[in-house]
Amino acid sequence: MKKQLIKLATFVALGSFMAACTTEIIETSEHSTTSTSQRSAARSNALNYEPNEVLIKFKSGVSDEKQAEILDRIGGKVKEKILTKLMEKFGDNEGITLVQMPMNALDAITRLNGLNEIEYAEPNFIYTHDAVSNDTYFTNGSLWGMYGATTSPANQFGSHAATAWANGKTGSNTVYIGIIDEGYMYTHEDLAANAGVNPGEVSGNGVDDDGNGLVDDVYGWDFDGNNNTVFDGAGDDHGTHVAGTIGGVGGNGKGVAGVCWNVKLLSAKFLGSRGGTTANAIKAVDYFTDLKIRSGLNIVATNNSWGGGGFSQALQDAIQRANNAGILFIAAAGNASSNNDATANYPSNYNVANVIAVASITNTGGLSSFSNYGATQVDLGAPGSGIYSSVPVSSKGKILSGYASYNGTSMATPHVTGAAALYASINAGASAATIKSALLSSTIATPSLSGKCVTGGRLNVGSF
Repeated sequence: MKKQLIKLATFVALGSFMAACTTEIIETSEHSTTSTSQRSAARSNALNYEPNEVLIKFKSGVSDEKQAEILDRIGGKVKEKILTKLMEKFGDNEGITLVQMPMNALDAITRLNGLNEIEYAEPNFIYTHDAVSNDTYFTNGSLWGMYGATTSPANQFGSHAATAWANGKTGSNTVYIGIIDEGYMYTHEDLAANAGVNPGEVSGNGVDDDGNGLVDDVYGWDFDGNNNTVFDGAGDDHGTHVAGTIGGVGGNGKGVAGVCWNVKLLSAKFLGSRGGTTANAIKAVDYFTDLKIRSGLNIVATNNSWGGGGFSQALQDAIQRANNAGILFIAAAGNASSNNDATANYPSNYNVANVIAVASITNTGGLSSFSNYGATQVDLGAPGSGIYSSVPVSSKGKILSGYASYNGTSMATPHVTGAAALYASINAGASAATIKSALLSSTIATPSLSGKCVTGGRLNVGSF
Protein backbone atom coordinates (compact mmCIF):
# COMPACT_ATOMS: atom_id res chain seq x y z
CA MET A 1 0.00 0.00 0.00
CA LYS A 2 1.29 3.47 -0.80
CA LYS A 3 2.49 5.38 2.21
CA GLN A 4 1.04 8.80 3.10
CA LEU A 5 3.38 11.51 1.84
CA ILE A 6 4.51 14.51 3.85
CA LYS A 7 2.82 17.29 1.93
CA LEU A 8 5.47 19.87 2.82
CA ALA A 9 7.67 18.21 0.21
CA THR A 10 5.07 17.87 -2.48
CA PHE A 11 5.87 20.95 -4.54
CA VAL A 12 9.10 19.29 -5.60
CA ALA A 13 10.72 19.87 -8.96
CA LEU A 14 8.58 17.81 -11.26
CA GLY A 15 8.68 20.16 -14.19
CA SER A 16 11.32 17.91 -15.76
CA PHE A 17 8.59 15.40 -16.61
CA MET A 18 8.91 15.47 -20.39
CA ALA A 19 6.32 15.87 -23.09
CA ALA A 20 5.60 12.28 -23.87
CA CYS A 21 4.71 11.67 -27.44
CA THR A 22 7.31 11.78 -30.18
CA THR A 23 7.96 8.93 -32.57
CA GLU A 24 10.76 6.70 -31.30
CA ILE A 25 11.62 9.26 -28.61
CA ILE A 26 11.10 8.97 -24.86
CA GLU A 27 7.57 10.08 -24.20
CA THR A 28 7.23 12.33 -22.53
CA SER A 29 -8.68 10.05 0.01
CA GLU A 30 -8.81 11.62 2.80
CA HIS A 31 -8.52 15.40 2.97
CA SER A 32 -5.02 16.51 3.83
CA THR A 33 -4.57 18.59 6.97
CA THR A 34 -1.57 20.37 5.45
CA SER A 35 -1.64 24.13 5.83
CA THR A 36 -1.57 26.60 2.97
CA SER A 37 1.80 27.85 4.22
CA GLN A 38 3.27 24.35 3.94
CA ARG A 39 2.04 23.97 0.39
CA SER A 40 3.50 27.30 -0.66
CA ALA A 41 6.86 26.64 0.97
CA ALA A 42 8.63 25.16 -2.04
CA ARG A 43 9.41 27.57 -4.88
CA SER A 44 11.36 25.58 -7.42
CA ASN A 45 11.67 27.32 -10.78
CA ALA A 46 11.29 23.90 -12.40
CA LEU A 47 7.61 23.74 -11.47
CA ASN A 48 5.30 24.18 -14.41
CA TYR A 49 2.19 26.22 -13.57
CA GLU A 50 0.15 29.12 -14.89
CA PRO A 51 2.30 32.00 -13.57
CA ASN A 52 -0.55 34.40 -12.78
CA GLU A 53 -3.31 32.06 -11.62
CA VAL A 54 -4.21 30.36 -8.34
CA LEU A 55 -6.91 27.95 -7.29
CA ILE A 56 -8.62 28.95 -4.04
CA LYS A 57 -10.96 26.83 -1.96
CA PHE A 58 -12.96 29.16 0.29
CA LYS A 59 -14.52 27.71 3.40
CA SER A 60 -18.27 27.30 3.42
CA GLY A 61 -20.19 30.39 4.46
CA VAL A 62 -17.59 33.01 3.51
CA SER A 63 -19.54 35.95 2.12
CA ASP A 64 -19.03 37.35 -1.38
CA GLU A 65 -17.89 40.61 0.19
CA LYS A 66 -15.23 38.85 2.27
CA GLN A 67 -14.07 36.83 -0.74
CA ALA A 68 -13.71 40.06 -2.73
CA GLU A 69 -11.73 41.62 0.12
CA ILE A 70 -9.36 38.65 0.14
CA LEU A 71 -8.89 38.79 -3.62
CA ASP A 72 -8.00 42.48 -3.32
CA ARG A 73 -4.92 41.43 -1.31
CA ILE A 74 -3.47 39.91 -4.44
CA GLY A 75 -5.11 42.13 -7.02
CA GLY A 76 -7.08 39.09 -8.10
CA LYS A 77 -10.11 38.73 -10.32
CA VAL A 78 -12.26 35.63 -10.63
CA LYS A 79 -11.46 33.93 -13.93
CA GLU A 80 -13.74 30.95 -13.41
CA LYS A 81 -15.88 29.38 -10.72
CA ILE A 82 -15.37 25.60 -10.88
CA LEU A 83 -18.45 23.93 -9.47
CA THR A 84 -19.07 20.64 -11.23
CA LYS A 85 -22.37 18.81 -11.05
CA LEU A 86 -20.54 16.12 -9.12
CA MET A 87 -19.31 18.56 -6.47
CA GLU A 88 -22.89 19.69 -5.94
CA LYS A 89 -24.04 16.09 -5.75
CA PHE A 90 -21.58 15.52 -2.92
CA GLY A 91 -22.82 18.60 -1.04
CA ASP A 92 -20.13 21.10 -2.07
CA ASN A 93 -21.91 24.30 -3.08
CA GLU A 94 -18.81 26.48 -2.95
CA GLY A 95 -16.58 24.74 -5.48
CA ILE A 96 -13.14 26.10 -6.36
CA THR A 97 -12.32 29.63 -7.54
CA LEU A 98 -9.77 30.09 -10.33
CA VAL A 99 -8.26 33.54 -9.79
CA GLN A 100 -6.13 35.61 -12.15
CA MET A 101 -3.83 38.32 -10.79
CA PRO A 102 -0.80 40.39 -11.85
CA MET A 103 1.64 38.84 -9.35
CA ASN A 104 3.28 35.43 -9.52
CA ALA A 105 1.16 32.56 -8.23
CA LEU A 106 3.54 31.53 -5.46
CA ASP A 107 3.82 35.12 -4.22
CA ALA A 108 0.02 35.33 -4.17
CA ILE A 109 -0.22 32.09 -2.18
CA THR A 110 2.24 33.51 0.37
CA ARG A 111 -0.02 36.54 0.85
CA LEU A 112 -2.98 34.24 1.44
CA ASN A 113 -1.18 32.23 4.11
CA GLY A 114 -2.98 31.85 7.41
CA LEU A 115 -6.33 33.30 6.38
CA ASN A 116 -9.11 31.54 8.28
CA GLU A 117 -11.53 31.89 5.38
CA ILE A 118 -9.46 29.68 3.05
CA GLU A 119 -9.17 25.88 3.13
CA TYR A 120 -6.28 25.94 0.65
CA ALA A 121 -4.73 27.94 -2.18
CA GLU A 122 -2.52 26.30 -4.77
CA PRO A 123 -0.98 26.85 -8.20
CA ASN A 124 -2.87 25.93 -11.36
CA PHE A 125 -0.31 23.33 -12.44
CA ILE A 126 0.29 22.46 -16.09
CA TYR A 127 0.50 18.78 -17.02
CA THR A 128 2.01 17.14 -20.11
CA HIS A 129 1.95 13.68 -21.73
CA ASP A 130 3.80 10.94 -19.99
CA ALA A 131 1.90 6.57 -25.29
CA VAL A 132 -4.12 -15.06 -31.83
CA SER A 133 -4.58 -11.93 -33.88
CA ASN A 134 -4.30 -11.42 -37.65
CA ASP A 135 -3.58 -7.70 -37.22
CA THR A 136 -0.63 -6.47 -39.26
CA TYR A 137 1.59 -5.19 -36.46
CA PHE A 138 0.84 -8.24 -34.36
CA THR A 139 1.72 -10.79 -37.02
CA ASN A 140 4.89 -9.02 -38.17
CA GLY A 141 6.40 -9.16 -34.68
CA SER A 142 6.05 -5.47 -33.84
CA LEU A 143 3.36 -5.65 -31.14
CA TRP A 144 5.59 -7.24 -28.49
CA GLY A 145 3.63 -5.75 -25.59
CA MET A 146 0.76 -8.14 -26.34
CA TYR A 147 2.86 -11.32 -26.59
CA GLY A 148 3.61 -13.99 -24.01
CA ALA A 149 6.16 -16.76 -23.56
CA THR A 150 4.10 -19.32 -25.50
CA THR A 151 2.33 -17.11 -28.06
CA SER A 152 3.30 -16.78 -31.69
CA PRO A 153 5.11 -14.44 -32.06
CA ALA A 154 6.49 -14.85 -28.55
CA ASN A 155 8.02 -12.52 -25.98
CA GLN A 156 7.96 -13.53 -22.34
CA PHE A 157 8.10 -9.89 -21.21
CA GLY A 158 4.89 -8.86 -22.97
CA SER A 159 1.55 -8.59 -21.17
CA HIS A 160 0.49 -12.12 -22.24
CA ALA A 161 -2.71 -10.58 -23.62
CA ALA A 162 -2.52 -12.91 -26.62
CA THR A 163 -2.81 -15.87 -24.24
CA ALA A 164 -6.10 -14.46 -22.96
CA TRP A 165 -7.33 -13.90 -26.54
CA ALA A 166 -6.50 -17.50 -27.44
CA ASN A 167 -8.72 -18.57 -24.53
CA GLY A 168 -11.62 -16.58 -25.93
CA LYS A 169 -11.20 -13.62 -23.58
CA THR A 170 -11.37 -10.51 -25.74
CA GLY A 171 -13.56 -8.10 -23.77
CA SER A 172 -17.12 -6.81 -23.74
CA ASN A 173 -18.93 -3.77 -25.13
CA THR A 174 -20.59 -3.33 -21.73
CA VAL A 175 -17.27 -2.12 -20.24
CA TYR A 176 -16.34 1.56 -20.58
CA ILE A 177 -12.97 3.26 -20.20
CA GLY A 178 -12.44 7.01 -19.87
CA ILE A 179 -9.38 8.47 -21.58
CA ILE A 180 -8.19 11.64 -19.80
CA ASP A 181 -5.60 12.97 -22.21
CA GLU A 182 -5.68 14.66 -25.59
CA GLY A 183 -8.67 13.70 -27.67
CA TYR A 184 -8.59 10.48 -29.64
CA MET A 185 -9.49 9.75 -33.27
CA TYR A 186 -12.74 7.87 -32.74
CA THR A 187 -13.12 7.43 -36.51
CA HIS A 188 -9.77 5.63 -36.81
CA GLU A 189 -10.08 2.33 -38.70
CA ASP A 190 -8.88 0.41 -35.63
CA LEU A 191 -10.95 2.34 -33.07
CA ALA A 192 -14.30 3.25 -34.64
CA ALA A 193 -16.00 0.01 -33.61
CA ASN A 194 -15.02 0.63 -29.99
CA ALA A 195 -15.94 4.33 -29.82
CA GLY A 196 -18.28 4.80 -26.88
CA VAL A 197 -21.07 7.35 -26.69
CA ASN A 198 -22.92 9.05 -23.88
CA PRO A 199 -26.33 7.35 -23.90
CA GLY A 200 -27.99 10.41 -22.39
CA GLU A 201 -27.17 12.71 -25.32
CA VAL A 202 -28.88 13.05 -28.70
CA SER A 203 -26.24 13.88 -31.27
CA GLY A 204 -26.38 17.29 -32.89
CA ASN A 205 -29.64 18.60 -31.42
CA GLY A 206 -27.96 21.45 -29.54
CA VAL A 207 -29.58 20.42 -26.25
CA ASP A 208 -28.07 19.29 -22.95
CA ASP A 209 -30.22 16.17 -22.93
CA ASP A 210 -28.74 14.53 -19.82
CA GLY A 211 -28.57 17.70 -17.73
CA ASN A 212 -24.85 17.58 -16.97
CA GLY A 213 -24.28 21.14 -18.15
CA LEU A 214 -22.62 20.12 -21.42
CA VAL A 215 -24.34 20.25 -24.80
CA ASP A 216 -23.96 17.31 -27.21
CA ASP A 217 -21.15 15.60 -25.30
CA VAL A 218 -21.72 12.47 -27.35
CA TYR A 219 -18.14 11.14 -27.47
CA GLY A 220 -17.06 13.07 -24.39
CA TRP A 221 -15.96 16.66 -23.84
CA ASP A 222 -12.99 18.89 -24.68
CA PHE A 223 -12.24 20.77 -21.45
CA ASP A 224 -9.27 22.52 -23.04
CA GLY A 225 -11.35 24.00 -25.85
CA ASN A 226 -14.63 23.95 -23.89
CA ASN A 227 -16.58 22.25 -26.67
CA ASN A 228 -17.83 18.82 -27.71
CA THR A 229 -15.21 18.31 -30.43
CA VAL A 230 -13.00 15.82 -28.66
CA PHE A 231 -10.83 15.10 -31.73
CA ASP A 232 -9.10 18.09 -33.29
CA GLY A 233 -6.76 16.54 -35.84
CA ALA A 234 -3.26 15.11 -36.14
CA GLY A 235 -2.15 16.86 -32.93
CA ASP A 236 -4.26 14.41 -30.93
CA ASP A 237 -1.80 11.61 -31.64
CA HIS A 238 -0.93 10.83 -28.02
CA GLY A 239 -4.54 10.26 -27.00
CA THR A 240 -5.14 8.14 -30.10
CA HIS A 241 -2.03 6.05 -29.41
CA VAL A 242 -3.23 5.42 -25.84
CA ALA A 243 -6.68 4.45 -27.13
CA GLY A 244 -5.23 1.86 -29.51
CA THR A 245 -3.28 0.09 -26.77
CA ILE A 246 -6.34 -0.06 -24.54
CA GLY A 247 -8.92 -1.03 -27.12
CA GLY A 248 -7.67 -1.31 -30.70
CA VAL A 249 -10.04 -3.68 -32.53
CA GLY A 250 -8.49 -7.14 -32.77
CA GLY A 251 -8.93 -9.75 -35.44
CA ASN A 252 -9.83 -7.31 -38.21
CA GLY A 253 -6.77 -7.97 -40.33
CA LYS A 254 -5.35 -4.46 -40.05
CA GLY A 255 -3.21 -2.31 -37.83
CA VAL A 256 -2.89 -3.17 -34.15
CA ALA A 257 -4.87 -4.93 -31.45
CA GLY A 258 -5.47 -3.49 -28.01
CA VAL A 259 -5.28 -5.48 -24.80
CA CYS A 260 -9.10 -5.51 -24.79
CA TRP A 261 -10.53 -6.07 -28.30
CA ASN A 262 -14.10 -5.24 -27.28
CA VAL A 263 -14.57 -2.19 -25.05
CA LYS A 264 -16.15 1.24 -25.22
CA LEU A 265 -13.88 4.28 -25.11
CA LEU A 266 -14.90 7.79 -24.05
CA SER A 267 -12.85 10.98 -24.12
CA ALA A 268 -12.23 13.81 -21.67
CA LYS A 269 -9.74 15.98 -23.50
CA PHE A 270 -7.86 18.37 -21.25
CA LEU A 271 -4.41 18.38 -22.84
CA GLY A 272 -4.04 20.99 -25.57
CA SER A 273 -1.04 22.42 -27.42
CA ARG A 274 0.33 23.91 -24.18
CA GLY A 275 -0.52 20.95 -22.00
CA GLY A 276 -3.37 20.90 -19.50
CA THR A 277 -4.14 22.64 -16.22
CA THR A 278 -5.19 21.42 -12.80
CA ALA A 279 -8.51 23.22 -13.26
CA ASN A 280 -9.34 21.25 -16.41
CA ALA A 281 -7.98 17.98 -15.00
CA ILE A 282 -10.47 18.28 -12.12
CA LYS A 283 -13.33 18.79 -14.58
CA ALA A 284 -12.20 15.80 -16.65
CA VAL A 285 -12.02 13.45 -13.66
CA ASP A 286 -15.40 14.64 -12.37
CA TYR A 287 -16.89 14.27 -15.85
CA PHE A 288 -16.49 10.50 -15.85
CA THR A 289 -17.52 10.12 -12.22
CA ASP A 290 -20.69 12.12 -12.85
CA LEU A 291 -21.38 10.19 -16.07
CA LYS A 292 -21.17 6.87 -14.23
CA ILE A 293 -23.50 8.05 -11.46
CA ARG A 294 -25.88 9.89 -13.79
CA SER A 295 -26.21 7.30 -16.57
CA GLY A 296 -25.24 4.06 -14.89
CA LEU A 297 -22.50 3.38 -17.46
CA ASN A 298 -20.07 0.69 -16.36
CA ILE A 299 -17.03 3.00 -16.34
CA VAL A 300 -14.34 0.76 -14.89
CA ALA A 301 -11.27 3.00 -15.10
CA THR A 302 -9.73 6.14 -16.48
CA ASN A 303 -6.35 6.17 -18.22
CA ASN A 304 -4.05 8.99 -17.12
CA SER A 305 -0.87 9.07 -19.20
CA TRP A 306 0.20 12.53 -18.04
CA GLY A 307 1.94 14.28 -15.18
CA GLY A 308 3.76 17.32 -13.84
CA GLY A 309 3.43 19.98 -11.16
CA GLY A 310 3.07 19.29 -7.47
CA PHE A 311 0.48 18.13 -4.99
CA SER A 312 -3.03 19.51 -5.57
CA GLN A 313 -5.66 19.02 -2.88
CA ALA A 314 -8.35 19.91 -5.40
CA LEU A 315 -7.25 17.22 -7.85
CA GLN A 316 -6.84 14.63 -5.09
CA ASP A 317 -10.39 15.38 -3.99
CA ALA A 318 -11.62 14.71 -7.55
CA ILE A 319 -9.73 11.40 -7.64
CA GLN A 320 -11.28 10.52 -4.28
CA ARG A 321 -14.75 11.18 -5.74
CA ALA A 322 -13.89 8.79 -8.57
CA ASN A 323 -12.79 6.23 -5.99
CA ASN A 324 -16.10 6.61 -4.17
CA ALA A 325 -17.87 5.80 -7.45
CA GLY A 326 -15.76 2.70 -8.07
CA ILE A 327 -13.60 4.04 -10.91
CA LEU A 328 -9.92 3.09 -11.04
CA PHE A 329 -7.43 5.89 -11.75
CA ILE A 330 -4.55 4.29 -13.68
CA ALA A 331 -1.58 6.65 -13.98
CA ALA A 332 1.84 6.88 -15.57
CA ALA A 333 4.72 6.77 -13.08
CA GLY A 334 6.63 9.41 -15.07
CA ASN A 335 9.60 9.62 -17.42
CA ALA A 336 12.26 11.31 -15.27
CA SER A 337 14.30 8.16 -14.41
CA SER A 338 13.71 9.01 -10.75
CA ASN A 339 12.50 7.41 -7.54
CA ASN A 340 8.91 8.42 -6.79
CA ASP A 341 9.40 7.43 -3.15
CA ALA A 342 11.91 10.26 -2.81
CA THR A 343 10.60 12.78 -5.37
CA ALA A 344 6.84 12.66 -5.77
CA ASN A 345 5.32 12.37 -9.24
CA TYR A 346 1.73 13.47 -9.72
CA PRO A 347 -0.90 12.27 -10.33
CA SER A 348 0.54 8.77 -9.84
CA ASN A 349 1.61 9.48 -6.23
CA TYR A 350 -1.82 10.47 -4.90
CA ASN A 351 -2.64 8.42 -1.82
CA VAL A 352 -6.11 7.31 -2.91
CA ALA A 353 -7.14 3.64 -3.03
CA ASN A 354 -8.13 3.64 -6.72
CA VAL A 355 -4.75 4.83 -8.03
CA ILE A 356 -2.54 2.34 -9.88
CA ALA A 357 0.91 3.69 -10.81
CA VAL A 358 2.66 2.11 -13.79
CA ALA A 359 6.36 1.92 -14.68
CA SER A 360 7.71 1.02 -18.13
CA ILE A 361 9.74 -2.03 -19.15
CA THR A 362 11.55 -2.94 -22.37
CA ASN A 363 11.08 -5.99 -24.58
CA THR A 364 14.00 -7.66 -22.80
CA GLY A 365 12.48 -7.17 -19.36
CA GLY A 366 14.58 -4.25 -18.22
CA LEU A 367 13.25 -1.14 -16.52
CA SER A 368 13.09 1.41 -19.34
CA SER A 369 15.90 3.96 -19.01
CA PHE A 370 13.43 6.84 -18.78
CA SER A 371 10.99 5.21 -16.38
CA ASN A 372 10.35 6.39 -12.83
CA TYR A 373 10.10 3.73 -10.14
CA GLY A 374 9.37 3.45 -6.42
CA ALA A 375 9.19 0.55 -3.99
CA THR A 376 6.11 2.01 -2.31
CA GLN A 377 4.74 4.54 -4.83
CA VAL A 378 4.77 2.58 -8.11
CA ASP A 379 2.66 -0.55 -8.33
CA LEU A 380 3.85 -2.59 -11.33
CA GLY A 381 5.63 -2.49 -14.67
CA ALA A 382 4.18 -2.89 -18.17
CA PRO A 383 5.47 -2.68 -21.76
CA GLY A 384 6.38 0.93 -22.58
CA SER A 385 9.37 0.95 -24.94
CA GLY A 386 8.87 0.63 -28.69
CA ILE A 387 5.08 0.36 -28.53
CA TYR A 388 3.16 0.43 -31.82
CA SER A 389 -0.38 1.78 -31.78
CA SER A 390 -2.91 3.85 -33.69
CA VAL A 391 -2.30 7.52 -34.57
CA PRO A 392 -3.93 10.08 -36.87
CA VAL A 393 -1.80 11.18 -39.82
CA SER A 394 -2.21 14.23 -42.04
CA SER A 395 -1.93 13.70 -45.79
CA LYS A 396 -2.89 16.17 -48.51
CA GLY A 397 -5.19 18.06 -46.19
CA LYS A 398 -6.95 14.96 -44.91
CA ILE A 399 -6.67 13.13 -41.58
CA LEU A 400 -6.11 9.41 -42.15
CA SER A 401 -5.70 6.33 -39.98
CA GLY A 402 -2.06 5.57 -39.24
CA TYR A 403 0.29 3.76 -36.84
CA ALA A 404 3.49 4.65 -35.04
CA SER A 405 5.88 3.46 -32.34
CA TYR A 406 6.20 5.58 -29.18
CA ASN A 407 8.04 5.15 -25.88
CA GLY A 408 7.09 6.18 -22.36
CA THR A 409 5.26 5.34 -19.18
CA SER A 410 2.39 6.87 -21.18
CA MET A 411 2.53 3.73 -23.30
CA ALA A 412 2.85 1.34 -20.35
CA THR A 413 -0.21 2.75 -18.59
CA PRO A 414 -2.83 1.84 -21.25
CA HIS A 415 -1.63 -1.78 -21.17
CA VAL A 416 -2.76 -1.86 -17.54
CA THR A 417 -5.98 0.04 -18.29
CA GLY A 418 -6.79 -2.42 -21.07
CA ALA A 419 -6.11 -5.24 -18.62
CA ALA A 420 -8.55 -3.71 -16.14
CA ALA A 421 -11.20 -3.58 -18.88
CA LEU A 422 -10.51 -7.18 -19.86
CA TYR A 423 -10.76 -8.41 -16.26
CA ALA A 424 -14.02 -6.51 -15.79
CA SER A 425 -15.44 -8.13 -18.92
CA ILE A 426 -14.66 -11.60 -17.58
CA ASN A 427 -15.78 -10.87 -14.03
CA ALA A 428 -18.98 -8.88 -14.35
CA GLY A 429 -19.71 -6.69 -11.36
CA ALA A 430 -16.18 -6.86 -9.93
CA SER A 431 -15.42 -3.85 -7.73
CA ALA A 432 -12.57 -1.45 -8.38
CA ALA A 433 -10.74 -2.88 -5.36
CA THR A 434 -11.17 -6.42 -6.69
CA ILE A 435 -9.89 -5.48 -10.14
CA LYS A 436 -6.88 -3.67 -8.69
CA SER A 437 -6.09 -6.62 -6.46
CA ALA A 438 -6.34 -9.01 -9.42
CA LEU A 439 -3.99 -6.90 -11.52
CA LEU A 440 -1.37 -6.61 -8.80
CA SER A 441 -1.58 -10.17 -7.49
CA SER A 442 -1.14 -11.71 -10.95
CA THR A 443 2.11 -9.95 -11.85
CA ILE A 444 5.18 -11.94 -12.86
CA ALA A 445 8.27 -11.34 -10.72
CA THR A 446 10.85 -9.45 -12.76
CA PRO A 447 14.46 -8.85 -11.64
CA SER A 448 14.60 -5.29 -12.99
CA LEU A 449 11.52 -4.39 -10.93
CA SER A 450 12.62 -6.03 -7.68
CA GLY A 451 12.66 -3.30 -5.05
CA LYS A 452 11.52 -0.82 -7.69
CA CYS A 453 7.74 -1.23 -7.34
CA VAL A 454 5.17 -2.57 -4.89
CA THR A 455 4.71 -5.91 -6.64
CA GLY A 456 8.25 -6.31 -7.94
CA GLY A 457 6.65 -7.60 -11.14
CA ARG A 458 5.18 -6.93 -14.57
CA LEU A 459 1.66 -7.05 -15.95
CA ASN A 460 0.29 -10.53 -16.69
CA VAL A 461 -3.03 -10.73 -18.52
CA GLY A 462 -2.66 -14.40 -19.44
CA SER A 463 -3.86 -15.64 -16.06
CA PHE A 464 -7.26 -13.91 -16.24
